[in-house]
Amino acid sequence: MQRIDDRIKRGGDEDSLISSVVDWVMAQALRDTTIEDLFEGCCLRLRSAGLPIARGYIAFRTLHPLYSAMGLTWELGNGVKTVGMSHESSMSDEWRRSPFYFMLSKDIGLLRRRLIGEGAIHDFPLMTDLRDDGYTDTLCYAIHFEEFAPGDTEARGILGTWSCDIKAGFSDSDIRSLIRVQNRLAVACKVIIKSQIAHNISTTYLGTNAGQRVLKGQIKRGDGEKIHAVIWYSDLRNSTALADMMPEEEYLDLLNGYFESTAGAIIDNGGDVLLLIGDAVLGIFPFTENRTQAETGELAVKAANDALERIKELNACACDNGKCEASFGLGLHVGNVMFGNIGLPDRLQFTTVGPAVNEVARLEDLTKTLGKKILMSKEFAEIVGKQCVSMGEHRLRGIEEKREIFTLTN
Repeated sequence: MQRIDDRIKRGGDEDSLISSVVDWVMAQALRDTTIEDLFEGCCLRLRSAGLPIARGYIAFRTLHPLYSAMGLTWELGNGVKTVGMSHESSMSDEWRRSPFYFMLSKDIGLLRRRLIGEGAIHDFPLMTDLRDDGYTDTLCYAIHFEEFAPGDTEARGILGTWSCDIKAGFSDSDIRSLIRVQNRLAVACKVIIKSQIAHNISTTYLGTNAGQRVLKGQIKRGDGEKIHAVIWYSDLRNSTALADMMPEEEYLDLLNGYFESTAGAIIDNGGDVLLLIGDAVLGIFPFTENRTQAETGELAVKAANDALERIKELNACACDNGKCEASFGLGLHVGNVMFGNIGLPDRLQFTTVGPAVNEVARLEDLTKTLGKKILMSKEFAEIVGKQCVSMGEHRLRGIEEKREIFTLTN
């Protein structure tokens, strides 16, 4: 691909086009856009303005239970690809061999490398990879969001590259334009990243449903609504004894494995996890207009069987490694739950309350007496039909009238 030197006359026309890109980028900071759309739109507009970029990359640190950072790569004709970087990646040799680690360590904001011809430098593995992919010139940059101490390789900000694939590489004018745009891009990214982090934190600690409600403004005591749903309550067996006899690290591993088996099964089968209460899981499968009650009940049964299979796999691994096994009891019920904010005016918890929540917890408690892993109320059994068998009438702790109790047929 040959450089098109006459693509735009340098001067006023170029400044006007770059100004339009800058204006567009800054406007996105005020809108509800994703960082993927922001970055792709910026790259395409730079290309339309005559800059010969064929690849763009940005990375930024985030707060997420699975990822320490996110990286976005835009390639001409291929759009944007987003990759999450694990918490362990910040200690990897790949990171330490990157130009970004070098730049942060030495407090260098810009680094340019020609990749072909006279003056080409391949002092980082990334440069060799870019050259092998057909790129000829690259500009790396680091922009900080906060007070920066030289040598701090974990500071928050934006790391990025611009690469082109024309033989002549970037002109001085191209680089000036890229620097101008990338500074504004960093401002827009900062706004979107803060919003994304708020979403990550709220959904991680409150759950998807509650997190979305809080972010939409339900943060006043008393805010909430009544939900009709299948209610799930599971509890880890012998947790006190296990905690006393196991090393703390092993017990935490077991507890996390139990949560992945039970809460994970709820989420993967279309339910919502409302609370993790010590070693108990409270979840719901809401009734909606898009599915029948029978279909909702089937999702809960599927999740229950899924949880049992996951616990079997967890215990097989524990047995192979000479560790303690996990088991749980599960209650399933149908009823209304009040889902909303309770607590102090300025210190709230988004939770669920109501008689149905108390009853499903009592159902789970009865699993210990009846020797069944799963017990269900009559209300739940009526919507799932033949998959349930009656265990007769039993008294639930704290409830005066006896209830007919069911379990799964398998």
